[in-house]
Amino acid sequence: MTTGTTAPPPTSRLRPLLPGLLVIAVATVVALAAEGVVHAVTASTVAVALGAALRSTGTFRSSWAPATGFASKRLLRIAVVLLGLQLPLSQVRDLGLGGVGLVVVVVLVTFFGTQLIGRALGLPPARSLLVATGFSICGASAIAAVRPATDADDEDTSTAIALVTVCGTLAIVALPLLRVPLGLDVHQFGAWAGASVHDVGQAVATGNQVAGALATVVVVKLSRVLLLAPLVALVSLRRRRTQGVTGGARPPVLPFFVGAFVVAVLVRATGVVPAGALDAVQHVQSVLLVAALFALGTGIDVPRLLRTGRRSLVLGLASWVLVAGVALVGVELLG
Repeated sequence: MTTGTTAPPPTSRLRPLLPGLLVIAVATVVALAAEGVVHAVTASTVAVALGAALRSTGTFRSSWAPATGFASKRLLRIAVVLLGLQLPLSQVRDLGLGGVGLVVVVVLVTFFGTQLIGRALGLPPARSLLVATGFSICGASAIAAVRPATDADDEDTSTAIALVTVCGTLAIVALPLLRVPLGLDVHQFGAWAGASVHDVGQAVATGNQVAGALATVVVVKLSRVLLLAPLVALVSLRRRRTQGVTGGARPPVLPFFVGAFVVAVLVRATGVVPAGALDAVQHVQSVLLVAALFALGTGIDVPRLLRTGRRSLVLGLASWVLVAGVALVGVELLG
């Protein structure tokens, strides 16, 4: 007679998640509702702020941790994959060589420049790398994609998320106010916002502030997002070389979910997915991203960040100025 252990039923594995999942669901509904009422505010920003408020005021309960851990990893990765179905490759062709060149230069200068600034400030390389990725590509989604290829911890991740959220929110207000003083027409402004604002939702909110700019914003911004997979591969290859020297375990060139993101982009390019399904996927992706960002926000202790993370705040502001400045120069040169 043999004995063995049996796997616990699914309900027993789900039970520890239920209290936190309920909190996440309520916060997601509140964030999405806030975006519907105040169009200048994105649900992503509200979600991160709600999570940070719970953590910073001591309201967060340990019983919620299993669910927030699940959402901040699993749900965020699913949202990254679904983001690939929102990226039409045909629109990149419409940008022309000049537009594509602008996107590539902005991403590379911001990515490497932010890391140099972080090094000068004496910040951990992993934190600087996450900030650089978030500011140069697409905010929290990019940070989630590149983290498996780094040795970043939860504090590095939550700090990077906080910085791209704060600076992206400031951009929604600041960039439209600067359009007229800078002498930008509608399409130049759209290119500037698309090339410099971090999160996709933040870029859309910025474009909505200026009539006629949104289409340009979306095309340029999604072109930046297409560089996510090559950038993750670059970071992974660099770390593989380092780990090869030190003898550590090598990370994959592309994490599985980033590879799935690439597949989703290619599936979208085939045109086999009907428009109705794409719209439905976009809504699902938005909800999952908001839920994941609330969970990530619960890792942000604002008083502690202000007390010990001043150099990180300086890095975030410097990276924002860098990406906005490089994008503005590029837009001016392209006319």
